[in-house]
Amino acid sequence: MDKPSGVLTVPSDKNVPSLAQAVFDHCQPTEVTLDQMVVHRLGMDTSGLIVLAKTMDTVRQMNALFRTRKITRQYEALVVGHLPQHGGLISLPLMRDYEHPPYMRVSTEAHQAALADLDPAVVGKKLLEAPKAAMTHFVVEARETLTPDGNDDDDEDNVQGLDVSRLTLTSISGRTHQLNVHLAAVGHPIVQDTVYGWQGEAAANGGLETPQAPDGTAASEELQQAVTAATKKRNMCVHAKYIRFRHPATKETVEFTSPAPF
Repeated sequence: MDKPSGVLTVPSDKNVPSLAQAVFDHCQPTEVTLDQMVVHRLGMDTSGLIVLAKTMDTVRQMNALFRTRKITRQYEALVVGHLPQHGGLISLPLMRDYEHPPYMRVSTEAHQAALADLDPAVVGKKLLEAPKAAMTHFVVEARETLTPDGNDDDDEDNVQGLDVSRLTLTSISGRTHQLNVHLAAVGHPIVQDTVYGWQGEAAANGGLETPQAPDGTAASEELQQAVTAATKKRNMCVHAKYIRFRHPATKETVEFTSPAPF
């Protein structure tokens, strides 16, 4: 199934529609509840391929595939700045952001030390969970220059020379907000990421004092600000474009693709 950007995977409250609710109402499965049929989730602003199951047996088998990392998922993203290398691996552990809950950040010794002063009875045990290893593989598919959004009078002036890179991303570990935090941490945040990108709600640079940019080529704050302004009419530019797994019923390997809308 192909989820549009701006649509919740699961309901957050009774007044907000979600993809899972729409599928549940349409299929009317008898063996699973709405919550059970959701095998994995995409963030509200992330578009692309998502798997939902109609029977408990399928749910269990799909959960096992995800748990043992026997599913291949790839994303396409547009990020700020030009990455000089063809590809690489970002390996930075993640923790919950005690300063900006409920978001995530890169775990460091200093951040772990700060947790010692927090009372779990006040902040909750979940916030104090141990950091988790996280790995993101990236391939640079193209280095591009932005074109203006719409017909705003100031777009042409603001957009000249604004460098972005188109990446294929593989989330090896599948942590919460992993792609967003990792890309912000290496100085190339996802275009229109209003949480981890330019002046977002979460900690800057994925929670690092300075970004760990490949070859020291982090996008400048001026470039991040300019790209954000030039793309204000766009959704966040990350899309689940490819998925491959062994089908629980047919036992055959299946794969699906979806072109990015940006």
